[in-house]
Amino acid sequence: MPTMRIRPKHQITIPKEVSEKLHLQVGDLVEAIVENGNIVLIPKQLTNKQSIPSLNKNEQKILVKAKEKIKKIQTDLLHSKGLNDNEVKVAVKTGLIDTDQAWWWHEDWQKGEREATKAIKKGEVLGPFENAKDAIDALKKAKV
Repeated sequence: MPTMRIRPKHQITIPKEVSEKLHLQVGDLVEAIVENGNIVLIPKQLTNKQSIPSLNKNEQKILVKAKEKIKKIQTDLLHSKGLNDNEVKVAVKTGLIDTDQAWWWHEDWQKGEREATKAIKKGEVLGPFENAKDAIDALKKAKV
């Protein structure tokens, strides 16, 4: 396993074999985080090197609406509205939201998020529980 020495200004040199495997170039950005007592270096790009999808005028309007809704969800979940099918489609197409998480941004799911948030604010929650048996017993008593 390659090792690195910390230089006087807290600089390190990434070993050549590691740099080559990750296709790192001089000037590339690398994020450093601490994870479980380890330093993890993550190569970063300022711009996405993928091709940019072209949008027709209608899709451009849809994208503006989707961005507004996403911002509202992120800042005020209780008073927001989720994306419709077309907004989800355009948001995924442009990379605004991840394909694997598109369901979460849809209005069908957001409705449940709002209901759950309201219930939590009202104190309509069970738990926490020490174990699964206690949770199951509480659910039976609550007739949920």
